[in-house]
Amino acid sequence: MFKKKSAYVLPVVVLLFLSLITTASTVGTRVDAQDSGKTQQQTVYIHTIQSENGKLSMAADEINWYQGADADRIFAERDPEGAAEIGGAPDSYYIVNDFNTLTTYPIADNATVTMQIYDHTGNIEDLDIQWNEAITLQQFIDQFNKSDIFDLSQFPYHLTIQDGVITSIVQQYIP
Repeated sequence: MFKKKSAYVLPVVVLLFLSLITTASTVGTRVDAQDSGKTQQQTVYIHTIQSENGKLSMAADEINWYQGADADRIFAERDPEGAAEIGGAPDSYYIVNDFNTLTTYPIADNATVTMQIYDHTGNIEDLDIQWNEAITLQQFIDQFNKSDIFDLSQFPYHLTIQDGVITSIVQQYIP
């Protein structure tokens, strides 16, 4: 289970080098999304949703989401012992979040929201998956800010960003 110290030297040196050449490794960094004039797909953990002067925005931490064969490959690269022990990525997905950088994204007033699971009734016993359920943006905000029964911030979300503005939010179910 434990490796010799020398087995850790190369990965530590590589990580140190990468942290010196990129500002993305700065813990707690905040940036604003830039208008790129195109459609982008991002997978994120949402930290906050706020309204300021009638404009909605969210602060989110971008992640890399892998599933299936890609998840197995990345898992094996990053944790060879774990991959050898269990044979592949747990539950056929793998999340990589090497940097804790929050980006603020404006949200379109007409953004669509698609959920897999959330608190419908206020009773934990009633929680059940309802695949690709469309809800309003306001319902999502209300549910996101209500974490006493079910905490939606623990799920990844796939965002569609058009011209720098979020137009679609899709919850990624994780077992």
